Amino acid sequence: MSHSHLTISAKKQGEYQSDDGASAPKQPRLKFGKSAEDTDKKGANRRLKDVEICVPIVYGTIAFYLGRKASESQSHKWTVYVRGATNEDLGAVIKRVVFQLHPSFNNPTRVVESPPFELSECGWGEFEIAISLFFHSDVCDKQVDLYHHLKLYPEDESGPQSTKKPVVMESYNEIVFPDPSENFLARVQNHPAVIVPRLPAGFNLPDPMPIENLHEKEKGDTKDHPHSQWFMNFSEADELLKLAAARQQVQAHIIKLRRQLSMMDGLPQLSKPPTGYEFT
Repeated sequence: MSHSHLTISAKKQGEYQSDDGASAPKQPRLKFGKSAEDTDKKGANRRLKDVEICVPIVYGTIAFYLGRKASESQSHKWTVYVRGATNEDLGAVIKRVVFQLHPSFNNPTRVVESPPFELSECGWGEFEIAISLFFHSDVCDKQVDLYHHLKLYPEDESGPQSTKKPVVMESYNEIVFPDPSENFLARVQNHPAVIVPRLPAGFNLPDPMPIENLHEKEKGDTKDHPHSQWFMNFSEADELLKLAAARQQVQAHIIKLRRQLSMMDGLPQLSKPPTGYEFT
C-alpha cells in the first residue's frame, strides 16, 4: 500500500433501494493509506501505530413525487445526504461536505459546512451526484470522493407514482483511518458513531482539544430527522436479529433431522457403514 495517496478498497460501492426503510447488506471499506508524515510528533498530534478508527457512514437520496399538479420541470423534491449509520452526529470527524449537482442547477457546487450534511432541491431528472467529504485537520488531510445516482422513479412503474411513499436509494460504507492522531482518538473514544479499538490498560490519552466549526448547540444527529422513517437500517442490532432468526431456523432443522434419525433407530442396522460414509 502506498504511503502517499488515498487507496480505496472498492471503486464502486453497492447501492440499495428501499420503499420502507428495510435493512440492507454492508459493503467494503474505504481505507486510507498510512500517513507519510512523521508519526513520532510530540503532543496531541502524535500518531498511534497499529491502531485503526472506523467511521460507518450512509450516503444517499430520498425523493418525493409532488403529484400531478406539479410542473413538469419540478415534479420531485429530493434530498441528498451523508449521515451516520446509526444516525449519530458526524461533526466530530467530518468538517464539511461538498455536493456537486448537475450543471443545469444554479450554483451546482454546494458546500455544507456543518451537520446534518444534506441539501434539498426540486427537479425532474436523474443524474449522478459527486459527494466529497473533508475531515478536520487532526483527522486526515485527504478527502473522500463518493458518487451517488439520484433516483426519482421506482423500479415498478406499472402503477401511478405515490406522493406518500418516497424512492430511497442509499449506500453504506466504512471509512477507516489507520494510525490516528492522539487528539482524534481522544475526541471520538466514546463517540456512538465511531468504532475505536480497546486501548491497553493504563494507556492515557490527552484531553481532546476543541475543533473548528463544531457547533455544540446544533446537534447533527439524524435520529429525529423528518425522513428518518424511510432510512434503511444498517445497524449491528438489526444484523444480530437476523443472525438470531437464522440460528433458530438451523436449530429447528437439527431437531427435525434428529427425529428422523430416532425413527430410523428401529430399523435393522447395517453391520458396516457403506464406503464413503463416516459416523461421528
